[in-house]
Amino acid sequence: MPDAVPAPTPAPAPPRLLVLRALGLGDLLAGVPALRALRRAYPRHELVLAAPAELAPVAAATGAVDRLLPAAAPGRAVPRSLDWTGPPPDVAVDLHGNGPPSHRLLMDLRPLELLAFAHPDTPEVDGPPWYADEHERDRWCRLLRAYGIEADPADLHLPRPASASPAPGAAVLHPGAGSPARCWPVERYAAVATELRARGLRVVVTGGPAEGDLVARLAKQAGLPDTDVFGGGLPFGRLSALVADAQVVISGDTGIAHLAVAHATRSVTLFGPVAPSRWGPPSGPRHRALWYGPEGDPHGRRTDPALLRVTVDDVLDAVDALPGIRHP
Repeated sequence: MPDAVPAPTPAPAPPRLLVLRALGLGDLLAGVPALRALRRAYPRHELVLAAPAELAPVAAATGAVDRLLPAAAPGRAVPRSLDWTGPPPDVAVDLHGNGPPSHRLLMDLRPLELLAFAHPDTPEVDGPPWYADEHERDRWCRLLRAYGIEADPADLHLPRPASASPAPGAAVLHPGAGSPARCWPVERYAAVATELRARGLRVVVTGGPAEGDLVARLAKQAGLPDTDVFGGGLPFGRLSALVADAQVVISGDTGIAHLAVAHATRSVTLFGPVAPSRWGPPSGPRHRALWYGPEGDPHGRRTDPALLRVTVDDVLDAVDALPGIRHP
Protein backbone atom coordinates (compact mmCIF):
# COMPACT_ATOMS: atom_id res chain seq x y z
CA MET A 1 0.00 0.00 0.00
CA PRO A 2 1.23 3.50 -0.74
CA ASP A 3 2.18 5.59 2.20
CA ALA A 4 -0.69 7.65 3.59
CA VAL A 5 -0.50 11.30 2.67
CA PRO A 6 -0.40 13.36 5.84
CA ALA A 7 -3.24 15.80 6.29
CA PRO A 8 -2.20 19.38 5.63
CA THR A 9 -1.48 21.40 8.71
CA PRO A 10 -4.22 24.00 9.15
CA ALA A 11 -3.06 27.57 8.85
CA PRO A 12 -2.84 29.34 12.17
CA ALA A 13 -5.69 31.69 12.91
CA PRO A 14 -4.79 35.36 12.49
CA PRO A 15 -4.39 37.47 15.61
CA ARG A 16 -7.52 39.39 16.55
CA LEU A 17 -8.05 43.03 17.44
CA LEU A 18 -11.32 43.92 19.21
CA VAL A 19 -12.63 47.51 19.14
CA LEU A 20 -15.53 48.52 21.40
CA ARG A 21 -17.78 51.29 20.08
CA ALA A 22 -21.33 50.10 20.79
CA LEU A 23 -22.97 53.43 19.96
CA GLY A 24 -24.86 55.04 17.06
CA LEU A 25 -24.28 56.01 13.44
CA GLY A 26 -22.71 59.38 14.18
CA ASP A 27 -20.45 57.85 16.81
CA LEU A 28 -19.19 55.22 14.41
CA LEU A 29 -18.53 57.77 11.66
CA ALA A 30 -16.65 59.99 14.13
CA GLY A 31 -14.52 56.95 14.96
CA VAL A 32 -13.59 56.16 11.34
CA PRO A 33 -10.17 57.90 11.50
CA ALA A 34 -9.23 55.82 14.54
CA LEU A 35 -10.48 52.59 12.96
CA ARG A 36 -8.43 53.22 9.84
CA ALA A 37 -5.38 54.01 11.91
CA LEU A 38 -5.77 50.68 13.71
CA ARG A 39 -6.19 48.90 10.36
CA ARG A 40 -2.87 50.32 9.18
CA ALA A 41 -1.11 49.60 12.47
CA TYR A 42 -2.29 45.97 12.63
CA PRO A 43 -2.54 44.82 9.00
CA ARG A 44 -2.35 41.10 9.85
CA HIS A 45 -5.01 41.18 12.58
CA GLU A 46 -8.67 40.43 12.12
CA LEU A 47 -10.29 43.70 13.19
CA VAL A 48 -13.55 43.00 15.02
CA LEU A 49 -15.83 45.91 15.86
CA ALA A 50 -18.28 45.53 18.77
CA ALA A 51 -21.19 47.74 17.69
CA PRO A 52 -24.96 47.56 17.05
CA ALA A 53 -25.86 44.95 14.42
CA GLU A 54 -27.63 47.48 12.19
CA LEU A 55 -24.33 49.31 11.68
CA ALA A 56 -22.70 46.38 9.87
CA PRO A 57 -23.06 48.06 6.42
CA VAL A 58 -21.50 51.24 7.82
CA ALA A 59 -18.60 49.30 9.30
CA ALA A 60 -18.04 47.57 5.97
CA ALA A 61 -18.05 50.91 4.13
CA THR A 62 -15.15 52.18 6.24
CA GLY A 63 -12.81 49.61 4.69
CA ALA A 64 -11.24 49.07 8.10
CA VAL A 65 -13.45 46.44 9.76
CA ASP A 66 -13.30 42.72 9.01
CA ARG A 67 -16.24 41.64 11.15
CA LEU A 68 -18.93 43.22 13.32
CA LEU A 69 -19.68 41.69 16.71
CA PRO A 70 -23.26 42.74 17.62
CA ALA A 71 -23.23 44.72 20.85
CA ALA A 72 -25.56 47.41 22.16
CA ALA A 73 -27.22 48.74 25.30
CA PRO A 74 -29.99 51.31 25.87
CA GLY A 75 -29.13 54.96 26.29
CA ARG A 76 -25.52 54.79 25.09
CA ALA A 77 -24.63 52.57 28.04
CA VAL A 78 -21.88 49.98 28.01
CA PRO A 79 -23.14 46.50 27.04
CA ARG A 80 -23.31 44.05 29.93
CA SER A 81 -21.34 41.42 28.01
CA LEU A 82 -19.80 40.60 24.64
CA ASP A 83 -20.45 37.41 22.73
CA TRP A 84 -16.73 36.79 22.22
CA THR A 85 -15.63 33.23 21.50
CA GLY A 86 -12.25 31.57 21.26
CA PRO A 87 -8.97 32.81 22.70
CA PRO A 88 -8.71 36.26 24.25
CA PRO A 89 -8.18 39.18 21.88
CA ASP A 90 -4.56 39.92 21.12
CA VAL A 91 -5.40 43.63 21.31
CA ALA A 92 -8.51 45.34 22.69
CA VAL A 93 -9.25 49.03 22.12
CA ASP A 94 -11.79 51.04 24.09
CA LEU A 95 -13.33 53.60 21.71
CA HIS A 96 -16.56 53.63 23.71
CA GLY A 97 -15.74 56.00 26.56
CA ASN A 98 -13.32 56.74 29.36
CA GLY A 99 -14.38 53.86 31.61
CA PRO A 100 -14.48 52.25 34.00
CA PRO A 101 -17.42 50.04 32.80
CA SER A 102 -16.09 49.85 29.23
CA HIS A 103 -12.59 49.10 30.54
CA ARG A 104 -13.87 46.27 32.71
CA LEU A 105 -15.97 44.79 29.91
CA LEU A 106 -12.85 44.44 27.78
CA MET A 107 -10.58 43.37 30.64
CA ASP A 108 -12.99 40.51 31.39
CA LEU A 109 -11.93 39.04 28.02
CA ARG A 110 -8.28 39.04 29.21
CA PRO A 111 -6.75 40.71 26.14
CA LEU A 112 -2.98 40.56 25.81
CA GLU A 113 -2.97 44.35 25.37
CA LEU A 114 -5.59 47.01 26.15
CA LEU A 115 -5.53 50.51 24.64
CA ALA A 116 -7.72 52.91 26.61
CA PHE A 117 -7.85 56.23 28.40
CA ALA A 118 -6.80 56.36 32.03
CA HIS A 119 -9.40 56.31 34.79
CA PRO A 120 -8.79 56.42 38.56
CA ASP A 121 -11.09 53.42 39.12
CA THR A 122 -9.07 51.23 36.74
CA PRO A 123 -5.46 52.04 37.70
CA GLU A 124 -4.22 49.02 35.77
CA VAL A 125 -5.01 50.90 32.53
CA ASP A 126 -1.95 53.03 31.81
CA GLY A 127 -3.44 55.32 29.18
CA PRO A 128 -3.47 59.05 28.43
CA PRO A 129 -5.78 61.46 30.27
CA TRP A 130 -9.35 62.10 29.11
CA TYR A 131 -10.33 65.68 28.17
CA ALA A 132 -14.09 66.27 28.30
CA ASP A 133 -14.12 69.23 25.89
CA GLU A 134 -12.08 67.57 23.15
CA HIS A 135 -13.58 66.99 19.70
CA GLU A 136 -14.67 63.39 19.26
CA ARG A 137 -12.55 62.69 16.19
CA ASP A 138 -9.46 64.27 17.76
CA ARG A 139 -9.96 62.40 21.04
CA TRP A 140 -9.66 58.89 19.63
CA CYS A 141 -6.77 59.79 17.36
CA ARG A 142 -4.93 61.24 20.36
CA LEU A 143 -5.55 58.00 22.28
CA LEU A 144 -3.89 55.96 19.54
CA ARG A 145 -0.99 58.38 19.17
CA ALA A 146 -0.33 57.96 22.90
CA TYR A 147 0.32 54.28 22.10
CA GLY A 148 2.58 55.07 19.14
CA ILE A 149 -0.07 54.69 16.41
CA GLU A 150 -0.29 57.47 13.84
CA ALA A 151 -3.87 58.65 13.30
CA ASP A 152 -5.29 61.47 11.18
CA PRO A 153 -8.64 63.00 12.25
CA ALA A 154 -9.21 64.12 8.65
CA ASP A 155 -9.25 60.51 7.37
CA LEU A 156 -13.02 60.32 7.61
CA HIS A 157 -14.50 60.14 4.11
CA LEU A 158 -16.49 57.17 2.84
CA PRO A 159 -16.35 55.89 -0.74
CA ARG A 160 -19.18 56.82 -3.07
CA PRO A 161 -22.08 54.35 -2.71
CA ALA A 162 -22.62 51.86 -5.52
CA SER A 163 -26.39 52.32 -5.50
CA ALA A 164 -28.20 55.25 -7.09
CA SER A 165 -29.77 58.02 -5.05
CA PRO A 166 -33.57 57.89 -4.72
CA ALA A 167 -33.61 61.72 -5.06
CA PRO A 168 -30.46 63.02 -6.77
CA GLY A 169 -29.77 66.70 -6.29
CA ALA A 170 -32.31 67.18 -3.52
CA ALA A 171 -32.09 69.18 -0.34
CA VAL A 172 -32.37 66.64 2.48
CA LEU A 173 -34.06 67.66 5.73
CA HIS A 174 -33.78 65.38 8.76
CA PRO A 175 -35.81 66.68 11.73
CA GLY A 176 -35.10 63.88 14.20
CA ALA A 177 -32.25 63.36 16.64
CA GLY A 178 -31.30 61.10 19.52
CA SER A 179 -33.18 63.15 22.11
CA PRO A 180 -35.86 65.88 22.17
CA ALA A 181 -33.22 68.36 23.37
CA ARG A 182 -31.50 68.13 19.97
CA CYS A 183 -34.67 68.41 17.83
CA TRP A 184 -35.31 71.80 16.21
CA PRO A 185 -39.07 72.55 15.99
CA VAL A 186 -40.75 70.80 13.07
CA GLU A 187 -42.59 74.01 12.15
CA ARG A 188 -39.25 75.67 11.46
CA TYR A 189 -38.08 72.78 9.29
CA ALA A 190 -41.36 73.12 7.35
CA ALA A 191 -40.71 76.84 6.83
CA VAL A 192 -37.22 76.08 5.52
CA ALA A 193 -38.62 73.39 3.21
CA THR A 194 -41.28 75.75 1.86
CA GLU A 195 -38.73 78.45 1.04
CA LEU A 196 -36.27 76.04 -0.59
CA ARG A 197 -39.04 74.64 -2.76
CA ALA A 198 -40.04 78.17 -3.74
CA ARG A 199 -36.45 78.60 -4.96
CA GLY A 200 -36.83 75.56 -7.20
CA LEU A 201 -35.07 72.94 -5.10
CA ARG A 202 -36.48 69.49 -4.58
CA VAL A 203 -36.83 68.89 -0.84
CA VAL A 204 -36.97 65.44 0.71
CA VAL A 205 -37.34 64.52 4.35
CA THR A 206 -35.82 61.53 6.13
CA GLY A 207 -36.24 59.99 9.55
CA GLY A 208 -35.21 57.02 11.63
CA PRO A 209 -37.29 53.92 12.35
CA ALA A 210 -39.06 55.58 15.31
CA GLU A 211 -39.54 58.98 13.66
CA GLY A 212 -42.39 58.25 11.26
CA ASP A 213 -44.83 60.63 12.96
CA LEU A 214 -42.28 63.45 13.03
CA VAL A 215 -41.49 63.00 9.34
CA ALA A 216 -45.20 62.88 8.47
CA ARG A 217 -45.86 66.14 10.34
CA LEU A 218 -43.06 67.91 8.52
CA ALA A 219 -44.17 66.55 5.14
CA LYS A 220 -47.76 67.65 5.73
CA GLN A 221 -46.85 71.17 6.87
CA ALA A 222 -44.47 71.64 3.94
CA GLY A 223 -46.85 70.09 1.41
CA LEU A 224 -44.35 67.49 0.26
CA PRO A 225 -45.48 64.72 -2.10
CA ASP A 226 -45.26 61.14 -0.88
CA THR A 227 -42.38 60.50 -3.28
CA ASP A 228 -40.24 62.93 -1.27
CA VAL A 229 -40.91 61.41 2.15
CA PHE A 230 -38.50 58.76 3.43
CA GLY A 231 -39.71 57.95 6.91
CA GLY A 232 -39.25 54.78 8.89
CA GLY A 233 -35.51 54.51 8.35
CA LEU A 234 -33.94 54.04 4.93
CA PRO A 235 -31.53 51.10 4.60
CA PHE A 236 -28.00 52.44 4.95
CA GLY A 237 -27.13 51.92 1.29
CA ARG A 238 -30.04 54.08 0.08
CA LEU A 239 -29.51 56.69 2.80
CA SER A 240 -25.82 56.90 1.97
CA ALA A 241 -26.59 57.32 -1.75
CA LEU A 242 -29.24 59.95 -0.98
CA VAL A 243 -26.80 61.98 1.12
CA ALA A 244 -23.87 61.55 -1.28
CA ASP A 245 -25.89 62.99 -4.18
CA ALA A 246 -27.73 65.68 -2.19
CA GLN A 247 -27.24 69.38 -2.76
CA VAL A 248 -27.38 70.01 0.97
CA VAL A 249 -28.24 68.17 4.18
CA ILE A 250 -29.99 70.18 6.91
CA SER A 251 -30.29 68.50 10.29
CA GLY A 252 -29.58 68.64 13.97
CA ASP A 253 -26.53 67.19 15.65
CA THR A 254 -27.19 63.58 14.70
CA GLY A 255 -25.94 60.73 12.52
CA ILE A 256 -26.97 62.07 9.11
CA ALA A 257 -24.88 65.21 9.70
CA HIS A 258 -21.81 63.00 10.12
CA LEU A 259 -22.80 61.07 7.00
CA ALA A 260 -22.89 64.33 5.04
CA VAL A 261 -19.37 65.09 6.26
CA ALA A 262 -18.24 61.57 5.31
CA HIS A 263 -19.47 62.17 1.74
CA ALA A 264 -18.26 65.81 1.58
CA THR A 265 -21.86 66.85 0.96
CA ARG A 266 -22.78 70.43 1.81
CA SER A 267 -24.42 70.60 5.21
CA VAL A 268 -26.04 72.95 7.68
CA THR A 269 -26.07 71.46 11.18
CA LEU A 270 -28.08 72.95 14.03
CA PHE A 271 -26.46 72.61 17.45
CA GLY A 272 -28.07 73.18 20.83
CA PRO A 273 -27.06 71.42 24.03
CA VAL A 274 -23.64 70.34 22.70
CA ALA A 275 -21.16 72.72 21.08
CA PRO A 276 -19.89 72.02 17.55
CA SER A 277 -16.36 72.24 18.95
CA ARG A 278 -16.98 68.72 20.30
CA TRP A 279 -19.14 67.11 17.61
CA GLY A 280 -19.25 69.52 14.68
CA PRO A 281 -18.04 69.19 11.10
CA PRO A 282 -14.47 70.03 10.12
CA SER A 283 -13.83 73.62 9.16
CA GLY A 284 -14.35 74.38 5.50
CA PRO A 285 -16.75 76.11 3.13
CA ARG A 286 -18.97 73.06 2.55
CA HIS A 287 -20.23 72.84 6.12
CA ARG A 288 -22.00 75.34 8.36
CA ALA A 289 -22.53 74.73 12.08
CA LEU A 290 -25.12 77.00 13.73
CA TRP A 291 -24.82 77.44 17.48
CA TYR A 292 -25.45 80.22 19.98
CA GLY A 293 -24.82 78.42 23.27
CA PRO A 294 -24.57 77.92 26.12
CA GLU A 295 -24.36 74.16 26.38
CA GLY A 296 -27.18 72.29 28.09
CA ASP A 297 -28.45 68.78 28.74
CA PRO A 298 -28.08 66.69 25.55
CA HIS A 299 -30.58 64.17 26.93
CA GLY A 300 -33.25 66.71 27.92
CA ARG A 301 -36.89 66.04 27.16
CA ARG A 302 -37.54 69.45 25.58
CA THR A 303 -35.81 71.36 22.80
CA ASP A 304 -32.71 72.98 24.24
CA PRO A 305 -32.97 76.80 24.63
CA ALA A 306 -29.76 77.31 22.66
CA LEU A 307 -31.21 75.36 19.74
CA LEU A 308 -34.38 77.46 19.86
CA ARG A 309 -32.24 80.55 19.29
CA VAL A 310 -31.46 79.28 15.77
CA THR A 311 -34.00 80.87 13.42
CA VAL A 312 -35.37 79.93 10.01
CA ASP A 313 -33.50 82.89 8.51
CA ASP A 314 -30.27 81.65 10.10
CA VAL A 315 -30.66 78.34 8.30
CA LEU A 316 -31.56 79.90 4.96
CA ASP A 317 -28.64 82.33 5.22
CA ALA A 318 -26.33 79.40 5.94
CA VAL A 319 -27.60 77.57 2.86
CA ASP A 320 -27.02 80.71 0.78
CA ALA A 321 -23.42 80.85 2.06
CA LEU A 322 -22.62 77.35 0.83
CA PRO A 323 -20.68 77.16 -2.42
CA GLY A 324 -22.23 75.70 -5.53
CA ILE A 325 -25.88 75.37 -4.53
CA ARG A 326 -27.86 75.08 -7.77
CA HIS A 327 -31.29 76.70 -7.94
CA PRO A 328 -33.14 75.30 -10.96
